[in-house]
Amino acid sequence: MQRLIRFFLITTIFYVVSLSVSAQSAKPPQATPAPSPSLAKDSRCFEIRTYTASPGKLEELHARFRNHTLKIFEKHGMKVIGFWGPVDKEKGSENKLVYVLAFPSREAREKAWKEFGDDPEWKAVKTESEKNGKIVDNVDSVILLATDYSPVK
Repeated sequence: MQRLIRFFLITTIFYVVSLSVSAQSAKPPQATPAPSPSLAKDSRCFEIRTYTASPGKLEELHARFRNHTLKIFEKHGMKVIGFWGPVDKEKGSENKLVYVLAFPSREAREKAWKEFGDDPEWKAVKTESEKNGKIVDNVDSVILLATDYSPVK
């Protein structure tokens, strides 16, 4: 099982890094699902998020997740699969943070993000963490369903 999870995570990291390099701006995920018959009907909804930190602010972004955001995610049922950062400078090692969340469904994802955004604790954390300027320049989000042959669903 650990090998399967490691394989999924490594594959996801390579995919996300390639997406994040080409991402130019944050766009809300489209609500029209792909018609592929190979997407598993019983898959959880996964979300890959790539953050581009403001210049010199990557460690502040890490601190906000480490010290505050993870707890607020948990409060709203947002299951963290993992966090990663690119290794190579030309791929964003100085300003990128990538993470994957899992939700029971797309509807659960929408509800959780709305509740998270409305959470007074989150609003206070965001305000405090940005008192010396914004720490995130861009967020790119990709919503995924597992394929019917994926070991992780």
